Amino acid sequence: MNFCINPSCTSPHNPNDQLFCKNCGSELLLEGRYRVIGILGQGGCGKTYEVSDIDGGVKVLKILTRNEPKYVELFQREAQVLSQLSHPGIPSVEPNAYFTFTPKDATEPMYCLVMEKITGLDLREYIRQRGSPIDQILAVQWLIQLSRILQTVHSHNFLHRDIKPSNIMLQSDGHLTLIDFGTVRSITNVYSFGDEPSQATRIISALYTPIEQIKGKPVPQSDFFALGRTFIYLLTAQDLSELYDSDRDELQWRSIVPKVSVKLADFLDQLMAPLVSQRPLNADVVLQKLCEIQKDLLSSSVVLTPHQLGNAPTQLAPHRQGTLPMQFNFAAKVEALPAIPTPISPTPISPALNNPTPVTPTPVPSNLDPGFVKRCQQELAEVIGPIAAIICQRTLAQNPQASEHEFIEKLSKQIQNQQDARDFRKRCQY
Repeated sequence: MNFCINPSCTSPHNPNDQLFCKNCGSELLLEGRYRVIGILGQGGCGKTYEVSDIDGGVKVLKILTRNEPKYVELFQREAQVLSQLSHPGIPSVEPNAYFTFTPKDATEPMYCLVMEKITGLDLREYIRQRGSPIDQILAVQWLIQLSRILQTVHSHNFLHRDIKPSNIMLQSDGHLTLIDFGTVRSITNVYSFGDEPSQATRIISALYTPIEQIKGKPVPQSDFFALGRTFIYLLTAQDLSELYDSDRDELQWRSIVPKVSVKLADFLDQLMAPLVSQRPLNADVVLQKLCEIQKDLLSSSVVLTPHQLGNAPTQLAPHRQGTLPMQFNFAAKVEALPAIPTPISPTPISPALNNPTPVTPTPVPSNLDPGFVKRCQQELAEVIGPIAAIICQRTLAQNPQASEHEFIEKLSKQIQNQQDARDFRKRCQY
């Protein structure tokens, strides 16, 4: 089925062999390669569609439905930034993925962006379905993943400016993807010379945005502040408003998660420090510290019990499992739009960021063959969904010396249905 994206079309469904909408006459094969399969979601400023590409695969089409200059600028910025960044944790777009489309008899174009389809759950929804916080071992693993993503973003002289749980997607293989790059800004052009900070486009997400960003002067460390706040939410499973002490202007969170190591807790507080100078200098420093913390946690003789780690749900809610479309929320993020600045040659923010030194996280020591672990994860995912990746990582970290049989048994206990558990054990043993 072909879907017509003309907002004025009263009958958008068309047969697959049509080139033009039988109802309104608008073209259906966008840019000569994309056929719209159906709508995924919509917000106040845009819509997302699932599209098939004649070059192969299924992708996501984002369309801006508000043509005011401030929204167009944010949309174009997202397309430009994503085309420059290449990282597994960043949605990929091809050089010609941004284009305009004018429906039949329309006077104004529609702004379009085709990007990689990200399948999974955002971390706010993940915590909601899980019903409990994540443990510190998984928190460090995720912090390392996201710090590597920020290393790439910052090394290209960009700031994300809107890191929060709902802008981080968890895929079924356990990898994280940072989304919503419409808020990204060049480090050297946060606001143009001569502009007052109040004229700059400000991105504010309550309790995730540091004071310097609220004042219109974000820096790379502003992303670290939001990253730290994000992991307080993940480690407590509580909205930050419930933890916020307005008298001290800080989060009172440590008493809620007393099992978190002092080193990790101190580091999270450092990420969220009120002054920029008190936070880590760059993503390299963040990664180095996280790898040290990870090594300490994995070499510790203290073994956390399942009760301490929390019990993950065995299934994702059926109505939310699957693809979550990229969300449009430009209206909530735009306070004021500056004049588009004259291009300025980027100034490296530091040698370390422009030439990032790879930092390899300490692997979980295990006697198990990685191929066997991957096969078990895939089999478990067939039964309980994307949460399987997290359960496998946690089980491996808690039981590094487990045999294949013991590993399978521990995983099977996460399956409520006994017949499904028996079938899982049988499949993993062959």
